[in-house]
Amino acid sequence: MATAAPRQNIPLAIGAKLGAVVCFILMATFVKIAAETVPTGQIVFFRSFCALPIILIWVTWRGQLRTGLKTDNPAGHLWRGLVGTMGMSLGFAALGLLPLSEVKAIQYAQPVLVVIFAAMFLGEAVRIFRLTAVAMGMAGVLVIMWPRLTAFTDAGIDPYLALGAVVAFGSAVMAGLAHVFVRKLTATEPTSAIVFYFGVTASSLSLLTIPFGWIMPSTEEFVVLIAAGLVGGIGQIFLTSSYRYADASVVAPFEYASILLAIGIGYFVFDEVPTMVMLLGIALIVVAGILIIWRERQLGKDRAKARKVMTPQG
Repeated sequence: MATAAPRQNIPLAIGAKLGAVVCFILMATFVKIAAETVPTGQIVFFRSFCALPIILIWVTWRGQLRTGLKTDNPAGHLWRGLVGTMGMSLGFAALGLLPLSEVKAIQYAQPVLVVIFAAMFLGEAVRIFRLTAVAMGMAGVLVIMWPRLTAFTDAGIDPYLALGAVVAFGSAVMAGLAHVFVRKLTATEPTSAIVFYFGVTASSLSLLTIPFGWIMPSTEEFVVLIAAGLVGGIGQIFLTSSYRYADASVVAPFEYASILLAIGIGYFVFDEVPTMVMLLGIALIVVAGILIIWRERQLGKDRAKARKVMTPQG
């Protein structure tokens, strides 16, 4: 028997999205603290493995333990896991090199990149409106990264910050590709399976980094690493729930609330002060992202109207 689709509940969806935003910023904070002493691969393992019990509890609570983890496309999950793990690893590495808010700002390029990748790999049409938004978003990324990239020619700038900017952008590229894989998986696979098998794949792949220098964490490091995994798992549940109760175009713009939290935590916890150049770049990226989300909503309405016209009446 088919499960009835959940009713639209926009306040609940927005609340869940904001819960996800808070969880993922807290996760990034824990990761940044751990990144000072713990290797990136080890952080990826704790983030992924410690989230699995949370996901299993959620799937069981929804009564989907026997059906929600079935898959007809293991290869699709593997590819999504490979790309997603690369994106996660690069993002965690960037947090060890750059301010929290700057990493988050560069990663805002993801929805802009998704438009490009969807055109390349899914054959989606991209017209002048979205091309303009993409150009604006990429200009914002360049504005943020440019002061860091000058390290390659100016000896007075820390080259590690330049590396951090490139790594952060690489994480956005991988995350954008992972999003395309997820789009393809959602056509046949349940969300619970997509989330669970990503955690399994990322945990397994991260074990391959043991020869590159894992450490025995201190008590404080254990607490931070486990907290990153648990909070990340809860955030994933909030995120998934938000898209169950409202359209993506409704909840997606609330992702940009994370930059306020990132700036606040960066200032009060890590003594990081955002520059005016970075804020300008953030503004360009946010406007571009919102324009893309709005356009996706309009295209969705047009497709729904077209399907309604084509559906036989009577």
